[in-house]
Amino acid sequence: MPLLGAHESIAGGLHLAFDRIDQVGGQSLQIFTANQRQWRAPVLGEDDVRRFRQRWHRSGDMPVASHASYLINLAAQEPDKVDKSVNAFAEELRRCDRLGIRFAVIHPGSHGGDGIEAGLARVVRHLDLALERSSALGADLKVLLETTAGQGTSLGSRFEELGWLLDNSRYPDQVGVCVDTCHVFAAGYELRTAEGYAQTMTGLERHIGLDRVHFFHLNDSKKEFGSRVDRHHHIGEGHIGLDGFRLLLNDPRFRDLPMTLETDKGDDLAEDVDNLRRLRALIT
Repeated sequence: MPLLGAHESIAGGLHLAFDRIDQVGGQSLQIFTANQRQWRAPVLGEDDVRRFRQRWHRSGDMPVASHASYLINLAAQEPDKVDKSVNAFAEELRRCDRLGIRFAVIHPGSHGGDGIEAGLARVVRHLDLALERSSALGADLKVLLETTAGQGTSLGSRFEELGWLLDNSRYPDQVGVCVDTCHVFAAGYELRTAEGYAQTMTGLERHIGLDRVHFFHLNDSKKEFGSRVDRHHHIGEGHIGLDGFRLLLNDPRFRDLPMTLETDKGDDLAEDVDNLRRLRALIT
């Protein structure tokens, strides 16, 4: 069955994210490895790495993904923004490599009005450059380009765009895709009916390849189908509804993949507990 979990806070120390995911009964985890609102991350100390790895092992060595900072834009054109973005992502990959994290999720970026073709060319160039500047080239680490809702000039809302990026990277073995349910739904990919879900997965397989999907974000959508607006909602409370998640969770092609929530929660994490309960109740 899918490995269900959530994005959890690293407040107080990276290793404490495992306390939180254990508290909600998760089987997979996503974190920020540093403050995602700042360009520069503090240096990881040996004690930080040791505590993280030891605590991870006590949690059963579950799948863990990092989500890169939202400041990073690999489609940027201005030299200063390119330099900041490439260096920040290279540093994120170095942090993941030291911590032993196998998946680094990132939004492809925004072309800023220059057009999809020009933006995609910049993304693949800057992605390859970040891999080359990091210590992670050749490591057991995959960059996962996340599906997006298509808001504004953001790239990655069409499977064809993500497939092009994967096919044109110089390091195809180190890139893959993370599918976000809210984002694909908002981008116009149907999930709620058996027919619509089948068509969406046919497109995913044709343009990306199911073997290149390694992670899912499970979020309902506050906005309607095809809205191109990225607004996450709790499972079953948005426009996707329970049927869309039932189809995904019972799809044998994704049976063993990690799937994490990215929904709002309070300090007691009760919302994560409730959302995970709803998801597990859909598995037959």
